[in-house]
Amino acid sequence: MLLALQKAARAGLGILHRPLARAFGPAENPLNHLGALIIFFCWIVLISGIWLLIFFRTSVSGAFESLEYLTHEQWYLGGIMRSLHRYASDAAIAALFVHIIKEFAFDTYRLKRWFSWVTGVPLVWMLFVLGISGYWLVWDELAQYVAITSAELIDRIPIFTDSMAGNFLLDSALSDRFFTLMAFLHLVGLPIFLVFGIWLHVFRLSRPSINPPRRLMAGTLLCMLVLSVVSPAVSQDKADLALATAAVNLDWFYLHMYPLVQTGSPGLVWLLLVGISCLICFAPWLPPGKIAGPATVDLENCNGCQRCADDCPFGAIQMQARTDGSKYELEAVVDSDLCTRCGICVGACPTATPFRSQSALIPGIDLPEISVASLRETIREVAATLTGDRRILSFACSGSSTAAKLRKGGEAVVEIKCMGQLPPPFLDYVLSRDMADAILLTGCSDGRCRYRFGTDWTEDRVLRKRDPRLRKRIDETKICRAWQDLPAHQGNVLKQINTLRDSMRDSPSKKLPDGELGAT
Repeated sequence: MLLALQKAARAGLGILHRPLARAFGPAENPLNHLGALIIFFCWIVLISGIWLLIFFRTSVSGAFESLEYLTHEQWYLGGIMRSLHRYASDAAIAALFVHIIKEFAFDTYRLKRWFSWVTGVPLVWMLFVLGISGYWLVWDELAQYVAITSAELIDRIPIFTDSMAGNFLLDSALSDRFFTLMAFLHLVGLPIFLVFGIWLHVFRLSRPSINPPRRLMAGTLLCMLVLSVVSPAVSQDKADLALATAAVNLDWFYLHMYPLVQTGSPGLVWLLLVGISCLICFAPWLPPGKIAGPATVDLENCNGCQRCADDCPFGAIQMQARTDGSKYELEAVVDSDLCTRCGICVGACPTATPFRSQSALIPGIDLPEISVASLRETIREVAATLTGDRRILSFACSGSSTAAKLRKGGEAVVEIKCMGQLPPPFLDYVLSRDMADAILLTGCSDGRCRYRFGTDWTEDRVLRKRDPRLRKRIDETKICRAWQDLPAHQGNVLKQINTLRDSMRDSPSKKLPDGELGAT
């Protein structure tokens, strides 16, 4: 059941990916920067909110009129700021929803990666409370509906003795202090907790992506500016507690649960909200998964170079003073609670070389389940099946549908945990020992490495921009990188590998074309 849901989610993301990739390009596809986009939208909300606060009057009589002034009299700035505030808030919720779906679809929320997933749940609650409290401040008919319905929800919590809904029976029962309190919570109190929550959310990540690419920021901001001019956010009629609201236009991004309070009951809504939140919190352990052993350090082969710690995406490796009396000053220490078993640290280790023949192939750091020694044997076995004069050996991330497609197409494929696990000397080993005429590297199928930096570090190592670098004696144009997009694009990898093989036939004496073969 879980696998079926994840497959359906990946298919849905594949449909969404195509137009976004064409509009923004593969590197700046919004689907690959969802978390950073949410933070960017929050910045827009904050800046526009500060401008609105300058003119906002925190009183029952002045709240509505002050926003009307901004919307109509100062439409050229205040009105645009209000619209940006509204549309950026909605965009944050939309990006948040897709972000959750994507993490679930590609199974990047389970086991050792539970911390970021679970700490994201309070952030969802805070974003919704921020948005809902913002509607109260407008004090139009929608705000009246939101205030009364929210009061009914709050009254259902058994810790409160006095009825909050009673404050909205008459205009005289509502004081200016209410708007002062709501303004403080909306503009100061909750944002502070939100900033702390975001910091906690990315606490276990190394080099967290906080800002999306500049062109993506400019593009999304421009779209919201155009939308703000074409369809500005406006208030509904002024709230009147003496009258019942007959019909209101809901913001379905934030208020989709509110009709259930009227058709069902506040208790049912709380049961649904708390139940869904608990299910999301326990999702990383449903069903229980098999946890492989963490990366292990062999001090006899560790020279304390710190490359494994620098490349680890999750901060699971720390360098400490040597404990074995070696001439080296530092040694790597793996935190098993943070290690996701991706193997990127192995790809960074300079002692992970397959050319070693006089001693056992044991690098300074290794994965017990897919060791460097076993990887060398697998490469030998798979390469031995290659025949002809256009032999291509493919490396693919373990469990990816791209690997299955290549294998189904009759290609020789070596699966590894993550593309970043492959040390550059292994590429040298394959080509210098004439095991293949060319190498194809294909990463995860969602356009971004599931372990964050696997494809990035591999690309830089092949292009000799990052240690350990590919040796200069190897022509990097014979190592073709096919960083794949979403499943809707995976069929192209077979066409690309056939194109590569044809170029080898037509121009056998020329260098093989280097290309980002995943670009379509």
